[in-house]
Amino acid sequence: MADDKRGWQQLQKLKFDRKKISKRVKKAEGATMRHAHKFIVGRLDNMRDVRRHILGWLMLVGVLIAIVAIQLMWFQQSYKMTAAATGGTYAEASLGPIETLNPLYAASNAEIASSHLLFSSLYTYDESGNLRGDLAESIEMDDSGTLYTVKIRSDAQWHDGRKLNANDIAFTVNLIKNPSARTPLRNSWRDVMVKAIDDTTLQFQLPASYAAFSHALTFAVLPEHVLGNIEPSTIRENVFSRAPVGSGPFSFRLLQTVSVKHRVAQMTAFENYYRGIPRINRFEVHAYSDREEIVKAVKTGQVNAAADLSTGNLTQIDTKNYKVVSRPVNAGVYALLNVDSPVLKDKAVRQALQLATDSAVIRKGLEVKLPHSDHPNAQSGIRTLKKPALDLPFVNGQLSGTDIPVRPNFDIVRAGELLDSTGWRLAGGIRKNDAGQVLTLNVATTKNADYEKSLEILVGQWRQLGITINTNVVDTNDPSSNFAQYVLRPRSYDVLLYELEIGADPDVYAYWYSSQANENGKNFSNYKSATADAALASARSRIETDLRNVKYKAFAKQWIDDVPAIGLYQSVAEYVASKKAQGVDENTNLISSNDRYANVLYWSVNQESVYKTP
Repeated sequence: MADDKRGWQQLQKLKFDRKKISKRVKKAEGATMRHAHKFIVGRLDNMRDVRRHILGWLMLVGVLIAIVAIQLMWFQQSYKMTAAATGGTYAEASLGPIETLNPLYAASNAEIASSHLLFSSLYTYDESGNLRGDLAESIEMDDSGTLYTVKIRSDAQWHDGRKLNANDIAFTVNLIKNPSARTPLRNSWRDVMVKAIDDTTLQFQLPASYAAFSHALTFAVLPEHVLGNIEPSTIRENVFSRAPVGSGPFSFRLLQTVSVKHRVAQMTAFENYYRGIPRINRFEVHAYSDREEIVKAVKTGQVNAAADLSTGNLTQIDTKNYKVVSRPVNAGVYALLNVDSPVLKDKAVRQALQLATDSAVIRKGLEVKLPHSDHPNAQSGIRTLKKPALDLPFVNGQLSGTDIPVRPNFDIVRAGELLDSTGWRLAGGIRKNDAGQVLTLNVATTKNADYEKSLEILVGQWRQLGITINTNVVDTNDPSSNFAQYVLRPRSYDVLLYELEIGADPDVYAYWYSSQANENGKNFSNYKSATADAALASARSRIETDLRNVKYKAFAKQWIDDVPAIGLYQSVAEYVASKKAQGVDENTNLISSNDRYANVLYWSVNQESVYKTP
């Protein structure tokens, strides 16, 4: 303490001479100014003299840096590449609703899409459109063509960890056959017997030989350990329909209701999937009530991909940020002529309508031009999407040879002559018969931009003959419409503009065989022909490809002559996805739009730069 006190007293005695301090500051200031003039201001003139040299050196250094950067980027291509990144959420829009996730009752496109992602099947279609084994490893047929033995893989699991075996498949088939389960698939399986021989072996006994049987093995397989003790009559309403257990590449996570028009099935990648873990972490199927809502979802970024769009919707898509994949599928849009209709019972009238239908004009009317496309077939930045022609009850490529039947060419004059010969003559621009009855056709279809445009053109062509046309466009999203009950089953139309799903095999028995012309059948034309029946029955019962081809040609020839329908165009699946995503591409061959998931394990939502493997 004493030392501190003395130090403070000495500090207090210090005196400062302000004049000396001021003199020293001025001296330092003067020295600083002299140095500034000497080394900076005095040399500015020299810097001006050499500025060209300085700028030249700076430019040279900049060029060298640019060359090094370009060289680095150039050589990077030799050891780096852009690849799909793992992880992320793939959000895809589809037409709903989603009322059930039980695949036995899937009806809407969104429900069917969810089934493909959540469940496995014995067989499925690959990216080339060919049938391939999914759960099935092999299939053998006996000499009678009625007994099939299927071996399945032993490493498949259900999402809850239980092992999938042959008993699950037998259970699923027997559930489909059970009338109490009320599944729409029952008619196809009603007479088929199935039994599990062991955990990996099944046998199917058919009542008769059926060449396309392997294509029927694409149904979703259900878990017996979950549903085995549930009454078949209550399975549709069971909690399984809202929270299913499957064995597909994605497992169920949540069914979310966003709004009345928007529901989302959320799924996560199944790590024990027998074909490998999907690259995407999560998959979301967004179900919307109509196509306009889907377009809005793409525009607002609610989804990064969308299915089930019509060609007209594509003009609203920003093709700078989204790629459009347009692929034909094995289905066709027809004008189905109800041969039981009083007017259309006369084959000559149906033939006149065939001659008066210029399907090329209809297809031209459905063309869409998309700007700024990077599609390889685009010209001058414009890509034109077209519908393939469809003249037969089969899609293009299902018949082979040089003697394939051909539909008569458009001939409006000949069409008018045929109508004259049947007693329907023009009077004041309107066709009437001798009794004064006006030739009137009631044409029905469902609300769809492509269908409505086709209907408009078709009606215009037929009216040139003096035919009076009444149209009925039904909105199937309206719960009160019940299109199946009020239009399809009672055949409440003269002409139905409708799509028929033909499938991978050319077996069109269900659409044209006479026994299917009833309210529960799909012969919407009520077509009955002994010649056609014989050809169809024979073709589906033989396995020889060449013989089947001959039989189907005979059927097609009779079909063209009888005109129970007029082909307008082959259906096309339109798919939109972000350019950052990897999914459906232009090389994929689709049997139906929902077969787009053939390579879903490799889909992604983002890209990253990776090193190439040496």
